Amino acid sequence: MARTKEFDEIEILDKAIDLFWFKGYNGASMQDVVNTLGLSRSSIYDTFGDKHKLYISALEQYRKQSAGALINMAKQSSHPLQTIEQLFEMLTNESVNTVCNKGCFMTNSTIELAPHDPEIQKIVKDNMQDIEEAFYLLVKKGQDLGEINQQSDAKALARFLFNTISGLRVAAKSGADKAVYQDIIGVTLSVIRY
Repeated sequence: MARTKEFDEIEILDKAIDLFWFKGYNGASMQDVVNTLGLSRSSIYDTFGDKHKLYISALEQYRKQSAGALINMAKQSSHPLQTIEQLFEMLTNESVNTVCNKGCFMTNSTIELAPHDPEIQKIVKDNMQDIEEAFYLLVKKGQDLGEINQQSDAKALARFLFNTISGLRVAAKSGADKAVYQDIIGVTLSVIRY
């Protein structure tokens, strides 16, 4: 008779996200994985496969959580410009008020693994498309309401916002202070405001 799993896979994936986010894929040894997850190697291999498959599962879970939340915010927003401002404020607070400069798990994966790992590259690309689509919804709504610059193409502005967020996430890795974020966000908002 097969043994039932005595752990919550989502909780374990959240622990894996934290580990890989902090140490990266290459920086996290299999022993780090065992210690962080609190599971035996056999349980990890039986449930998730090898370290690479665990990383893929963790990155997919992260994408589902972060891009999913942004898409929901965009769909529910009745004040798109205010929602974009809130997103930048949340990003700033998250980046500046953290003890370690870990940046963004997806951005870190983009830099560390996507150039030479097709599976990671696909997840990163799908995530980028999801976030661009969320920003597109916000920009289009904002243009229709007269809050956001109608002179520029909504898709181009969405890509500009995504690129700004990505750049800020990389800046977080280098320990950029709040003034850096405020300058970049101020210029970004001046471009999109009507």
